[in-house]
Amino acid sequence: MAKENAKESTKNKKAEEEINEEVKSAETTEAEEKDEAKEPTKEEKLAEELKKQKDSYMRLAAEYDNYRKRTQQEKLGIYDDATAKAVEQLLPMADALQMAIQNAKDAPEEFTKGLEMIQNQFKTSMEKLKVESFGEIGDEFDPNLHNAISKIDSEELGENQLSAIYQKGFKIGDKIIRHAMVQVANCD
Repeated sequence: MAKENAKESTKNKKAEEEINEEVKSAETTEAEEKDEAKEPTKEEKLAEELKKQKDSYMRLAAEYDNYRKRTQQEKLGIYDDATAKAVEQLLPMADALQMAIQNAKDAPEEFTKGLEMIQNQFKTSMEKLKVESFGEIGDEFDPNLHNAISKIDSEELGENQLSAIYQKGFKIGDKIIRHAMVQVANCD
């Protein structure tokens, strides 16, 4: 009987092992089926890769566009800087010419006319270089453009208006070449 019990228990163990193996096999098959369901198909993989490549291309195109705009701005800035330096060297001669015209009241008319022609040529040259002068009597005082060297009280002019221009200011675009030296009326 002990032998029969031993044989029966061996059969039971084998049967349990077979059942366990079948359960494990079924679980493994289920897990594999789930993994296969999770894995994208070839078309999905290709679509994802295309999406990544398109995104990469769009980023590269945007970077190139930014680079192109930045270099264009730098080129314009270099031109403006070079023009500003050249004009800055010419401004003392323009100031001297302006003073000569103001003080040539008793000079012959031909002489004064010649000085005015030279001054007009200078103004035309500055316009071609896109250099603007600023600082006229009656303009509003702007500390970004004007260098106030004196102040005056005047009933004829409003508050913070320019009453005298000692030296014209010049700028190219937004770049100030030289601030205007001015007298300001009615300021505190």
